[in-house]
Amino acid sequence: MLLDIRNLTISTHTANGRVNVLDKVSLQVDEGEIHTLVGESGSGKSLIARAIMGFLSPRWDVQADRLWFQDIDLLNLNAKQRREIIGVDIAMIFQDAKSYLDPNLTIGEQLNEAVLDQDLSASFFKRKAERKEKVISLLHRVGIKDHEVMMNSYAHQLSEGAAQKIMIASAIAHRPLLLIADEPTSTMEPATRQQIYRLLAQLHARYGMSILMISQDLGAIMQQTQRLSMIYSGQIMETGPADVLLAKPAHPYTEALLNTSLYRHAEMKPRARLPTLAGAEPTLQHLPIGCRLGPRCQYARPICVKTPVLEKHRERQLACHYPLHLEEDHE
Repeated sequence: MLLDIRNLTISTHTANGRVNVLDKVSLQVDEGEIHTLVGESGSGKSLIARAIMGFLSPRWDVQADRLWFQDIDLLNLNAKQRREIIGVDIAMIFQDAKSYLDPNLTIGEQLNEAVLDQDLSASFFKRKAERKEKVISLLHRVGIKDHEVMMNSYAHQLSEGAAQKIMIASAIAHRPLLLIADEPTSTMEPATRQQIYRLLAQLHARYGMSILMISQDLGAIMQQTQRLSMIYSGQIMETGPADVLLAKPAHPYTEALLNTSLYRHAEMKPRARLPTLAGAEPTLQHLPIGCRLGPRCQYARPICVKTPVLEKHRERQLACHYPLHLEEDHE
């Protein structure tokens, strides 16, 4: 197992006291797999990514029974140890890639910085040429053919898709073991979105790197992922092989997200309304007791005020007192 997270809790102070924004989240990513974390906006997906990378500010209190990358405890690294891992063995790409590119440097200059001296083998006087070759190779790997034009361009001259390709090129410069993609296509048109997802799938196939994909668009990623984890308001609802969860969702939240996706409504007429999950995700000041989906769940019963434990059911793990379709798995 490459990444192992057990009972990750992230809390912060609010006007109503300390609140667990993430509530005992467990998540595992195996070597060489694409694992997608799916949930509505504000569900805590990006907090998990930033906890892995160590990007959270001191106002967040991070606790976990286990937050390990391979055999390394990520919660107990000093600054030097973290620099040796983050950006090398673990890399991350973000939504709105343009805002993470330096507006004062050309793309070539920025990618030059991504190629470290330790990655070069030529003598000192030939390193500049070797570095340029590596930058050109990176651009070609992410599907940019006109490398000279791109290397002399600035961030403001790029489309959203091109900017994200540059961020991906920078992230894979060291061939990381784990790439975290935090909603990398949220600001893009559908065609560009699919192009970026296909690119990530191709890089995964070519290098065998693991990808933790973070998305709220279930329909866009289902063809590229091997495992799914569904998160709602800081709680993991269901996790398991993508084909199993898509065929027979056992948690009401997984079922609701599928029902709101074109995946199940390919034959809908133009301008027809998709089904929606009633209500809205709760604010930090008004988090429900127990299962946080309870107020929006049509299957909720009094016992749901008690937080369900994430338990294994054959190929999946599930946190629900009244799961769906499980009896069919035992027939």
